[in-house]
Amino acid sequence: MTRIDDKAWFAPKTFGYGAGLPIAWQGWAMLAVMLGVTFGLYAWLMPAHPGYFSASVIGMTVLAMPLMAYKTRGGWRWRSGRD
Repeated sequence: MTRIDDKAWFAPKTFGYGAGLPIAWQGWAMLAVMLGVTFGLYAWLMPAHPGYFSASVIGMTVLAMPLMAYKTRGGWRWRSGRD
């Protein structure tokens, strides 16, 4: 059994485009921080400003995407399940 040590944080998706589940503690930490920020923003912004909440979550996701793409094993590309 060979061990792949490419410093990837996320596994590639089997089908489609993008990243799958985290495979390293850094990926899990990034996911936990993003969820924590999302729930914090929900509690703070959602009651009075639902539009600000939506814009904040979309902005956070867009800002995180380049790092997620860089740290996905094999990068982001279309996968049809036969790879």
